[in-house]
Amino acid sequence: MIRIVEAAQEDRERVFEMVERLLRELEERPEEFRGIDRVKTLRDLEHAGDRFTALLALDEAGRAVGIATLVETFAIYAGGSYGVIDEMYVDPAHRSAGVGTLLIEAVKERGRKKGWMRIDVTAPPEPRWQKTVEFYEKQGFVFTGPKLRFRLA
Repeated sequence: MIRIVEAAQEDRERVFEMVERLLRELEERPEEFRGIDRVKTLRDLEHAGDRFTALLALDEAGRAVGIATLVETFAIYAGGSYGVIDEMYVDPAHRSAGVGTLLIEAVKERGRKKGWMRIDVTAPPEPRWQKTVEFYEKQGFVFTGPKLRFRLA
């Protein structure tokens, strides 16, 4: 039985480790994640307050087998505050077992409680990640185009 819990302050290291697993899987472009300062990132995570939420999927033994990180942001086009799933990962041994769906359901419930009108997520556009895009579409997400980025550092 998988249960979804909101990560607490004491779960910060576990949250970071789960996201690192995701980043290793995405590493066909290693420059994307090179130079992440773990100490700074954990400190920033601590100061993010309720703008940042990490939802952990735990197995019967309490091991993390999935994660979704969610941040609240604001845009006029979104009708005010809304959510963005920044990272989502399910351990390969638990994929296609409903863990991702449970995480998305928990994300949607959090959004409803906060009064959001939308939740955004970015999925890699490469053919290798087509199953990821299809997963989000099955959850009701609609493809709206690629995301662009500018690195300050």
